[in-house]
Amino acid sequence: MSGIPTIKNLDELTELVEHRPGLYLRYSKGPDADAGKPSVDYESRLELPGLSVTVLDAERWWTLPLRDWLARQICKYTHLAEKDEERHAWVLTGHMVGRGPDHEPLIDQVEPVAWLDDSVVEQARDHYEKVFDAGRDSTG
Repeated sequence: MSGIPTIKNLDELTELVEHRPGLYLRYSKGPDADAGKPSVDYESRLELPGLSVTVLDAERWWTLPLRDWLARQICKYTHLAEKDEERHAWVLTGHMVGRGPDHEPLIDQVEPVAWLDDSVVEQARDHYEKVFDAGRDSTG
């Protein structure tokens, strides 16, 4: 699948993000399937100017470990892969061209970096549930 390496564990992803800023995460059928096809807003059916992604760089205000941030970011859209077994998590870089309807970055000039092995998603889920009040919202 696209000849890019596979990240095997959460520590490996953490090290990559620490040493290479500007990385994003996407759940899809992969770089080949996404090539030349921007994301679409499912409610309006409008074509977006780039691919919808999740930011892997921690925000400046984030004072917890990077591993915690990454676990949270990975878990944010796991439902996309759970709904479609052909979708997988992969890491990419590119140029931000706007924001989508959920305020997510939209990028073009995409360069695939690595696949995330399914075990990384499971490690992230386990870590997320251990560290955070998973499912808690602002009303509670």
